[in-house]
Amino acid sequence: MVYVRLDGEWTDGDGVSHSAGEMVDVDAATLAKLQAEGIVGGEKTDWAGPTGGKEGTDWAGPTSTQP
Repeated sequence: MVYVRLDGEWTDGDGVSHSAGEMVDVDAATLAKLQAEGIVGGEKTDWAGPTGGKEGTDWAGPTSTQP
């Protein structure tokens, strides 16, 4: 399984909808399909984890200033 951030909306095989920006676990075959459809981008270098602010205020998005 691979933990990835979605660049677009996606409905998984169980019919569960996931929003762009959501982190999901997918297998390698699903990841390849999502990349081919543009729902998951290629390798990114931006940190997508919490930035260490006060509890409850951590930013969980990318920290890069580049688009």
